[in-house]
Amino acid sequence: MRNMLLLLLAAAFGISTMACGCTKANEGEPTPAPEPAKPAAERFEVFPLLDPNSIPYRIPALAVTNDGTLVAISDFRHSGTDIGVTNYGRIDLHYRLSYDNGNTWTEVMPLIEGKGADATDFMSVGYGDPCIVADRESSRVLMLSCAGNVSFQNGTRQNHQCIARFYSDDGGKTWSAPEDIAESIYAQFDASTYGPVRSMFVASGRIMQSSTVKVGAYYRLYCAVLVRDKGAKHMNYVLYSDDFGGSWTVLGDINTPAVYNTADEPKVEELPNGNILLSSRYTGGRYYNVYTFSDVASAAGSWDTAQFSGASNNGVAAKDNSTNGELMVLPVVRVADNEPMHLLLQSLPLGPDRKNVGIYYKELADELDYISPHMIAPEWTGVKQITTLNSAYSTMAWQKDNRLGFLYEEETHGKSNYAYGGYTIVYECLEVETITDGKYKYRDTDK
Repeated sequence: MRNMLLLLLAAAFGISTMACGCTKANEGEPTPAPEPAKPAAERFEVFPLLDPNSIPYRIPALAVTNDGTLVAISDFRHSGTDIGVTNYGRIDLHYRLSYDNGNTWTEVMPLIEGKGADATDFMSVGYGDPCIVADRESSRVLMLSCAGNVSFQNGTRQNHQCIARFYSDDGGKTWSAPEDIAESIYAQFDASTYGPVRSMFVASGRIMQSSTVKVGAYYRLYCAVLVRDKGAKHMNYVLYSDDFGGSWTVLGDINTPAVYNTADEPKVEELPNGNILLSSRYTGGRYYNVYTFSDVASAAGSWDTAQFSGASNNGVAAKDNSTNGELMVLPVVRVADNEPMHLLLQSLPLGPDRKNVGIYYKELADELDYISPHMIAPEWTGVKQITTLNSAYSTMAWQKDNRLGFLYEEETHGKSNYAYGGYTIVYECLEVETITDGKYKYRDTDK
């Protein structure tokens, strides 16, 4: 019955997955948002896969603009695979907007459409693995994605994926044509111990904007990258930008990765003291590391030693799977004694395998709880399972109504027949009390 209701709801909102065959980014006005319904929706299939033979969706990204608009983006994989895995494999990026905190959504719109075998240049073959941030003080939105016709594993210094940059100046309604910014980042590794590097990509989901560091017109941005060095080892670094993505610089010493050899797709978050936390995907859990600033203005500082978090240390266990998820810190109040503190969230499939996506949470009562990765990795406080179905990647963003917007991949209507799979991209709206079974509530620091 639930699935039938969701199908009717999707049809009512005019879901369309038809491609228009263009390569230029979307420049048209999206369909006006419908009037909000009451009570507020707690779940919505933003990008549904209703037929196992339909072109599959993968890789969710979510941002909340300055005026509260939700911007959701996902791969639309004609090729059925990651960028470059299929030669001339077409991948589009689709998006939808919500003007009422996820209660209702616009129709599905093409943000950029790959050209596949009809491409006249390398980058326009396909675009995938989006990551996004909306500026907290303006209507600008930045999105980065992989692009091109070579896989991450087959990349070389001379032939690697593009890093496509898109801007919206109207809160996600329309988007610029993409620009490739890869060379400006690759070049920073050419003289490093590990360079020239073979390949890299910015991890999908959420680009993080600092709440404290502002340089000129913008608060600082951070994103995490997976790098394959000249010896084919995998490393994680963090990049930062003080001009809202116009230029990017490696955080810290170019010869000291945040995670080395065990590295995989990473996420990044700002800790309450302003230091930077990196979380890296690994089978059975995550690796965590902390960058401590010696001078915030110049971004000088150093990484600690990465620490594993999993079932063995009561950390974030991901049984029988290695899957990327999102990372977030929230100000909260502990209900038992009304004590103000912070809560660290980490989403991933609980397992076994890619199933049962949930959100782990850890109490950060004072600075000693997050002073190093040795303190962050073990002894997480609890976990909230969100779905019982096969499910994989997830991301999250904090909404203007002080609830968590959670976007994740789920086999809602069954398994895709494409070889590399595909999912319905599901949105849920969650309160801190729901995630923690009433142990904590959100603390609004703007009041």
